[in-house]
Amino acid sequence: MNDLKFTTPSHIRKLIREEKIIKPTCGMCDGYAQGNLVILPKSLAYDFLLFAQRNPKPCPILEVTDVGSKTLNFIGKDANIATDLPKYRIYKKGELVGEYTNITPFWQDDFVSFILGCSFTFEHALIEADIQMRHIDLNQNVPMYITNINCHPSGIFSGPTVVSMRPIPYDKVVKAVQITSRYPSVHGSPIHIGDPNIIGIKDINHPDFGDPVEIKKGEVPVFWACGVTPQAVAMHVKPEIMITHSPGHMFITDIKNHDLAVI
Repeated sequence: MNDLKFTTPSHIRKLIREEKIIKPTCGMCDGYAQGNLVILPKSLAYDFLLFAQRNPKPCPILEVTDVGSKTLNFIGKDANIATDLPKYRIYKKGELVGEYTNITPFWQDDFVSFILGCSFTFEHALIEADIQMRHIDLNQNVPMYITNINCHPSGIFSGPTVVSMRPIPYDKVVKAVQITSRYPSVHGSPIHIGDPNIIGIKDINHPDFGDPVEIKKGEVPVFWACGVTPQAVAMHVKPEIMITHSPGHMFITDIKNHDLAVI
């Protein structure tokens, strides 16, 4: 993993395309932003674009492709949306029908792809500020939960917000809020701190996505809006088809994390 930490995004994408990397991308390409993926037919793309605009915390847009295009114009030179994520999920009418390392066989000429900001960017800034990320230390995926916080609807799209959780020492919570507030294009500041029951999480030890992590004495669970939200929305509203990344298996961009910070 240490070699992957210092590898360039284009090389990592090549290894992923060749299916030599099939695992969560957390910790890869130190200093570069990663992104969540949503792919929809053109007939649903405007509704989702408006949904993302109305819900910028869980769905901050980094780029939208042209109709039918597998390439990006700004954040990933020579990237292929259909092959350059380690693992994809395909939802049909709200049901997860499979996970794949290559979605080329399922591609449609009317597809529009959305790359959404990912919290891995602000994790890098937190670690630089000596706030450790336990899931990274354990080489695990961040725990994610479906909450009772409803998104603002748009067209067919509505549903609950998904959050990611990181245990933060009490004396560093304010610093964590200040740091992540500088990154609105990758979820920004937390949307909840403390008691998980308030936001509808019944068992913090059993996340809906990702891996559980221990909350130690002297720590508080801190929750950020998460780019897995569209998957919860897909399960709720049941579009004909939606393709996403598998949680934690992100698209690695050519954008530096510090370029996404608001000074």
